[in-house]
Amino acid sequence: MLGYIWQYLYSSLFRLWLKWFLRQITGKCELQRICDGYRQGGARTSRAEYSLECSKSMTLRTAIDVEESGLEQRVTAIMAEKRIRSEKDPMFKTNLKVCLLQINGYRKLYLHVEDLRKQVFESEKKEHEELLLKLWDLLMPSVKLQSRITKQWGDIGFQGDDPKTDFRGMGMLGLTNLVFFSERYTELSRQVLSHANHPKLGYSYAIVGINLTEMAYSLLKSGALKPHFYNTVAGSPSLEHFHQLYCYLAYEFDKFWIEEEPASIMEFNLYRERFHEKVKMLLGEPDVSLSLKLMS
Repeated sequence: MLGYIWQYLYSSLFRLWLKWFLRQITGKCELQRICDGYRQGGARTSRAEYSLECSKSMTLRTAIDVEESGLEQRVTAIMAEKRIRSEKDPMFKTNLKVCLLQINGYRKLYLHVEDLRKQVFESEKKEHEELLLKLWDLLMPSVKLQSRITKQWGDIGFQGDDPKTDFRGMGMLGLTNLVFFSERYTELSRQVLSHANHPKLGYSYAIVGINLTEMAYSLLKSGALKPHFYNTVAGSPSLEHFHQLYCYLAYEFDKFWIEEEPASIMEFNLYRERFHEKVKMLLGEPDVSLSLKLMS
């Protein structure tokens, strides 16, 4: 209860007074102080996003949901409303535009990912079938599928004879992630598959991969991935950036699993949660960048 009272008093009274006081002292509005006081990245963009969300000005508050084509005009409108002159603060316009590109880009990325997740895998669609067969060819180049529906799918970690049933939760997003990792990092994905097929420490490669897609999706949806994308993408993040984040999770989970040496696959949920907590802890660091770094 005390926390809610403090939050209300801070946002409705103290914060407004502090903003007014600092403007009198510095001659700059809150957005100017943020853009001047922090280098480009998660700290600056996150603070700018919070400032815009809390603003009483409709011009500022709705800036976090503007199409890229309208950003230039919106930044100009913000500068006019806040009486910011380019000759006195020449970098403000550029810095704020980058922040808005990242903020709005993150929202757009989530919608793109959500659309892909909602796409059901359909065997009748040629492009869906081709993508699934491509996954097999990338991971098992020297082994030919005996038929489309076969127990061989278990060799790359699917549960049944027909992988389409395993994509229900994450739809085409799960398959797209698996194929991206296998295509972009072919040798690495085969190495991870060999670990997954270990007689003692093995796990279901494809099923775990889809599970990691769900993890990446939930982190994106909650906003937890904002610091990562704000630090690593100097503009609007794309679907490829999300796929790269998935590759990081796939590689790091494999390392984590091997290092932890679980007694059996029955402990997967426990170790999955431990890994999830580890990732969330990393995302709490201001300079976080969950980029795949391979040993040379």
